[in-house]
Amino acid sequence: MSSSMTGKTVTSWRNSRSILTAFAGLCIIVTIYFQHQDSLSPIPSPTLQKMKNSPAAEKKQEYREETEVSTDFCSRPRQKYVFIAPHKVGASTSCPVFMRYAIRHRLAVLIPTKGNVLSWGVSPVEEDYIHTPDEQYDALLNHFTYNKTWLRSKFPADTAYISIIRNPSEQLRSTMNYYYLPKLLKIKSKNPLNTFLENPWRYKNRSEVHVAYCNVTWDPSRNFMSFDLGYPAEGAEDKERARRYIHELEADFTLIMLLDYVDESYVLLKRLMCWELQDVLYKANNVRNYTFKSFVPSEKELADLRRWKAVDYLLYDTFNKSLWRKIAAQGPDFFEEVRHFKDLNEHINTYCGERQREEPNLAVKASKWNSQFEVDAEFCSALHSVVREFLIPMQKGPQGDRFKLMTEKQNIKAVIDGQPTFKYETEKKRYLHEVEAARKSKRMKRKKLKNQLKRTAKSTTNSFNEQRTEGYTYVWTAEPKQL
Repeated sequence: MSSSMTGKTVTSWRNSRSILTAFAGLCIIVTIYFQHQDSLSPIPSPTLQKMKNSPAAEKKQEYREETEVSTDFCSRPRQKYVFIAPHKVGASTSCPVFMRYAIRHRLAVLIPTKGNVLSWGVSPVEEDYIHTPDEQYDALLNHFTYNKTWLRSKFPADTAYISIIRNPSEQLRSTMNYYYLPKLLKIKSKNPLNTFLENPWRYKNRSEVHVAYCNVTWDPSRNFMSFDLGYPAEGAEDKERARRYIHELEADFTLIMLLDYVDESYVLLKRLMCWELQDVLYKANNVRNYTFKSFVPSEKELADLRRWKAVDYLLYDTFNKSLWRKIAAQGPDFFEEVRHFKDLNEHINTYCGERQREEPNLAVKASKWNSQFEVDAEFCSALHSVVREFLIPMQKGPQGDRFKLMTEKQNIKAVIDGQPTFKYETEKKRYLHEVEAARKSKRMKRKKLKNQLKRTAKSTTNSFNEQRTEGYTYVWTAEPKQL
């Protein structure tokens, strides 16, 4: 073979090898690209019928900043979250949403040993909650007084922090009805809210409640929501301190929803957490009616209330702006999804409320915002359950009701009745038992003394009668005969 032919052959072979290498590299790139695309596509969820049996998805958690930037697609659902449930802001409606998600994905939930309350005023102690072997948790969703330091010892750095608040005047209206505030404030008018709003400062000495077991003085009529989110009640007049604290909350929380815009809040929650639409369906619970529910305060009354609840109003104004800022970043189809969500949520709730036994399941078609899923009896049962029904099976154990926390409502009632406050219900029961035993003992002593007095009086009377009749003789004679 000539040298020229050999050179051409070598050159041709080298060119072929370069082409093959480039083609192989291109194949690898295409393969990686499609694998990456698959990882970005939404992961279909099992139906709620299999909710309790579905294995937990082992997915890498994303940080809040990464999730908020991603408005066009979700890479992975976030399955580590803390939901702080303040009081009288629709928590009985929102907590079941987070509980259903935790059960469906078999998350390790930090739950109270007994009851619904995990903490109030101070952080939990060891006896107040059920422990996992490694003392690490995926979710929290009970009434809990926010404490960043304590929570970060239990949850990893990429945990999403979520809460919900509402217009402070509406929150006060609900609080006034639920917490016996007219009795606490000694207001006897037909419209106690109106009477209170005429001059809230007039009732300051009555509205402040001291809870002895945690040495906290708290005012349920004032900055209740900010108190639940960790702001001390004694800072009610310190505006600069309140601003700094609320600024910290902005940095800490992935989302603080607004009950006043509940559907927009749930759709935003779904997007930021990369959850599915069926995960955020809800049923409104504990909707109460009372005489002053429709009362509309005057502009002056609202202005005075804004000064009285200054920290709660600052909290609300801050996160109202934050909510709409986050919504604006979601793109033009956000409100289309909100309309779709509202219609679907109403339709499913109606179906579940009217569903008869053996009725066919409701098939929900796929849309731009949700995958196809089916609503069956178990789905309806979970949707219409309250958190207490989810918790009971998890709280069975040897502790009984020993560490069941008193609610703040029970302690307010105790203050109204002139009784001390307690942390645990067993302490209250023991106190009432001792009071009743003392009363019984006192009644028995009074009865014994009364009987002694009766015996003494009777003995004295008999002796006196004997002295009066001494020296007299009584003669019995028959009736005179008829003449």
